[in-house]
Amino acid sequence: MARRPIRWLVPAMLVLVWLAVGGGLGPFAGKLAEVSTNDQAAFLPQSAESTRVLEVQERFREDATQPLIVVWTAGGKDVTPEQGTAATQALASLRGTGGVVGTPTPSIPSDDGRALQGVVQLGPEVEGSLGETLDRIGSAVAVDGLRVQLAGPAATRADLSDAFAGIDGLLLGVALITVLIILLAVYRSVLLPLIIIGGAVFALGLACAVVYFLADRDIVRVDGQVQGILFILVIGAATDYALLLTARFREELATTGDRFAAGRVALRRSFEPIVASAATVALALLALLLSSLTNNRALGPVGAIGIACAALSALTFLPAALVLLGRAALWPAKPRPADEAGAEGRGIWSRVASLVDRHPRRLWIATVLPLVGLALFAPQLNARGVPLDETFVNDAPSVAAQAALSEHFPGGSGQPAVIVAPAGRAAAVEKTADGVEGVSEAAVASRSGRPGDAPKVVDGLVLVEATLNDAPDSDAAQDTVRRLRATLAPENGVMVGGYSAQRYDTTETAKNDTLLIVPVVLAIILLILIVLLRSLMTPVLLVVTVALNFLATLGVSTLVFTHLFGFTGVDASVPLYGFVFLVALGVDYNIFLMSRVREETAHRGAREGLLRGLVTTGGVITSAGVVLAATFAALVVIPLAFLAQIAFIVAFGVLLDTLVVRSLLVPALVRDLDARAWWPSRLGRSEVGRESRELTEASR
Repeated sequence: MARRPIRWLVPAMLVLVWLAVGGGLGPFAGKLAEVSTNDQAAFLPQSAESTRVLEVQERFREDATQPLIVVWTAGGKDVTPEQGTAATQALASLRGTGGVVGTPTPSIPSDDGRALQGVVQLGPEVEGSLGETLDRIGSAVAVDGLRVQLAGPAATRADLSDAFAGIDGLLLGVALITVLIILLAVYRSVLLPLIIIGGAVFALGLACAVVYFLADRDIVRVDGQVQGILFILVIGAATDYALLLTARFREELATTGDRFAAGRVALRRSFEPIVASAATVALALLALLLSSLTNNRALGPVGAIGIACAALSALTFLPAALVLLGRAALWPAKPRPADEAGAEGRGIWSRVASLVDRHPRRLWIATVLPLVGLALFAPQLNARGVPLDETFVNDAPSVAAQAALSEHFPGGSGQPAVIVAPAGRAAAVEKTADGVEGVSEAAVASRSGRPGDAPKVVDGLVLVEATLNDAPDSDAAQDTVRRLRATLAPENGVMVGGYSAQRYDTTETAKNDTLLIVPVVLAIILLILIVLLRSLMTPVLLVVTVALNFLATLGVSTLVFTHLFGFTGVDASVPLYGFVFLVALGVDYNIFLMSRVREETAHRGAREGLLRGLVTTGGVITSAGVVLAATFAALVVIPLAFLAQIAFIVAFGVLLDTLVVRSLLVPALVRDLDARAWWPSRLGRSEVGRESRELTEASR
């Protein structure tokens, strides 16, 4: 009797600890914005030529500034001289006002005479009130009869801040409500969905607190995109792990009737697949540290921390809460034992298992062929970056302003290519750059800021600004940058940077990162699967199938993005992010399935082990896939094309993996191989395996 109170003590203490964690650390989910940065320059490849140019530019600036481009348009009419004078006077009136550095440039008329533009340099002190500063400037430069719009890096940054505003509340709320609805439909229980969501929220609070601590000390870097992915990753992973453990607890509780025995067995049987799953995703994310892009490297440790916290919550808080509540956690539903009839029983997963058993070879061939067909479209995905007019899913003021600027001025106005050159070669570099195809004009930056004045020289270097014919975010502008670099290559000490060059360098770096990281991630996953499943054949099979699922998803995404969503390109990091998430998360479901299949095979043989494993895990894994797809789909509440693209790729890919690859393709392949799927482990050589093979041959 003395032991009875003690066995209640451990789960009670675990629940109390997690309640303290949730109460004490939960607010950090709303504080991550304090240590986040949406300065895209901070995420450029460190060794790229455009990054080195940016470092040189900093030496030319007396103050750290960001340009704001003011655009006036006359609505199809000519701008009058009086309006031009009024615009210049309005710009001059900004000198000395809050946030404005130096004297804004005078207004410049367009060649068609129907627009004006001017440049205002903003100081770093406006960071916390950028939107208010732009509103004030927009009102100050208003001119009768002209429409005023704000473009350039400062305006784009303000729109990015607006896009991420309230991300902690909106995104988290949408994700949790979505998960709650799915869990209520799956379990038909009152308390269990709330327990699972509570564990996910506790895990998120702990993860955000750790990330906040590290970001505040500049150990990791966080931006709005990383923050959004962290939220979704933790909620989705914690729920997935909880579904696996809860299903095993419900099964064991129905069999034994003892909540403590059921909790011990559920934890013991679920521990290995959950840890293996978490290790797969965490290590795949940490492989992003090999990237040369700072935002990729930022996601790696942040995401791995989130996954670790999700697994910790699922393996401690959840089993403790289930043991304390027992059958009450499932009310009004009742615990159900596993289907002892295996494939002969009733229900959808018994019918799927029966189909796999009868025609495995026909089934996997019929599944592989469409996947390969879809994968053939994957190379057509244009990953050279998202144009500015597609960056925001909704209409953003900076996008409309840039469109007006491009309509009346050369496409690259306001964001020229920046060429660093030795002062003694300034004139030659200017002349050479001016003659490159795609360059509208080139001029050496002057000390006064007015064209033709004495050049500004710093450390023996000058800046040559080359205005491009095409929009700075276009593929054509990137091609012009490549031509500029090739033409100026013979000039010693010359580098080409600027916005278009940054996009080009980011794209090329992302391609190199993908070639490096993809094989590393596949090797990590393969090693974990070999250790978990104690075989070689099945791990190789699983890695190949999830890779095929990724390529098929990329092929579908190519068609959907182009013909349905109207995207002309995707962010350079999207294919790599999609690969890491889909392959790592896709292996999760195969881990859940094949670890149960291996457990059953050891007792029942390869054939019965596969069928029983498929029947007993089918429902829970499908539910987990739907939950994860739904949580990633919640990213669309943030109106950015990058996150919308990631949301579609992961959501669609997870559903394809859950409903087709894991449910049909993998079981059919394993069934066709029979005990050989477990080579060279003892399951492939055992007496049980031989008996299974004999039954298989007889059935054929």
